[in-house]
Amino acid sequence: MSTFLDITDYNASIHAEILTAITRDDNAAVELAEDMAIEDMKGYMGQLYDCDAIFSATGEARNKLVMMFAIDITLYHLHSANNPQRFSQTRKDRYDRAISWLQMVQSGKVVPNGLPLKQDSSGTPISTFSITSNRKRGTIY
Repeated sequence: MSTFLDITDYNASIHAEILTAITRDDNAAVELAEDMAIEDMKGYMGQLYDCDAIFSATGEARNKLVMMFAIDITLYHLHSANNPQRFSQTRKDRYDRAISWLQMVQSGKVVPNGLPLKQDSSGTPISTFSITSNRKRGTIY
């Protein structure tokens, strides 16, 4: 069970009565969908960021952008379990946006502000900077 999201956090994205109708007033379904969303996000962010610190934060210490995308992914799972034939396009679009953002974070194209970097065994943050070059070419005269 995740403590990262609270049921009141959903008020910014969905009305409480709609959430209650979708989940049939079953908070266990919400918690399961939250856990799935967070595990999905850890898969994308875990290589560079300290996911334990990110998702164990509570209250105002939580990153608002990560919260928004976690809620969007959670609501996508809840809606898809409820009625896949009558699926809101808004939910699909917000889910696609969340996954796109996570892919950009994973590739290093987006660097979220204020997220703690993963550290190696010596406590040094893992760098996202890498240097590559073309393979060595041999010249024949």
